[in-house]
Amino acid sequence: MSRDGKVIVFTPGTWDMFHIGHLNLLQSAKALGDILIVGVKTDELVMKDKGYHPLMSYEDRVGVLTACRYVDAVIPERVIKRDELLKQLDVDILAVGDDWWQRKVRGHDFMVKNGRRVVYLPYTTGRSSTFLRKTLKRFYAEQKELNTHGPNKKK
Repeated sequence: MSRDGKVIVFTPGTWDMFHIGHLNLLQSAKALGDILIVGVKTDELVMKDKGYHPLMSYEDRVGVLTACRYVDAVIPERVIKRDELLKQLDVDILAVGDDWWQRKVRGHDFMVKNGRRVVYLPYTTGRSSTFLRKTLKRFYAEQKELNTHGPNKKK
């Protein structure tokens, strides 16, 4: 335990296009301890790590998370390495979605080696920023097709 006996939980993410899956994860992570710290990947790190720019700016993603009642603190994640950050924050529990179960989340080995917990929380099926991004892409393609070849347009 750390900080006056309070359990510190850390959950990292991109948090792009905040949705019910994000809210479920934050609520579950907060229930694990006393203080929930949320790591937010900077726009530059998202590009480096995932190969695309988030739809929401870093500032907007931080703003949404800061307004969430389950979140006690929001910090930037600027580099791919997470071990030093977990050490600095004196994290007791690293909480991530169980979609990471097979991939071993960054910081997993550090936490286990130091006798701390990694908790894989239930993933909200069918709710992800990747799913939303694909849905938006399909929606805009359909709109473009309607505007080009709609009911009143000649092919």
